[in-house]
Amino acid sequence: MILARCCSHYALLIVDAGEMRKRVAAARVARLATQGPDGPHLVPFCFALEDDHLYSAVDRKPKRKGRLRRLRNVSHDPRVSVLVDHYQEDWSRLWWVRLDGTARELEPGAETERALALLADKYPQYRRQPPPGPVLRIDVLRWRGWAPR
Repeated sequence: MILARCCSHYALLIVDAGEMRKRVAAARVARLATQGPDGPHLVPFCFALEDDHLYSAVDRKPKRKGRLRRLRNVSHDPRVSVLVDHYQEDWSRLWWVRLDGTARELEPGAETERALALLADKYPQYRRQPPPGPVLRIDVLRWRGWAPR
């Protein structure tokens, strides 16, 4: 148990594994942090969770030319962090979950097709326009979370 000062009173901070998983699975967007030769890189991204794996695909939204920096960074250093959070002006309802792990680009095949199906199940936009780009798999090695109780 951890006690922390929040909202002018002490609150017990608890997020168990099941609650973290539930919140991450329901989240529509997260932030992906990668590390490249030029330093850290942080981007919002859509994802699907299955077991201890997150999947994301390069979609059809406009991008800069060339290979995305997150993909270049992962090929340089596979260590990543993902942050899923919720903010409200009522600070008693704040929470965050951070997932640390390693990422890699998937080769075309059964796992890539499974990842694309998971993403299409979660995001109607992907059902209408399937992502054409590479699929990124993140193997979650550590879950950390915080929420006031």
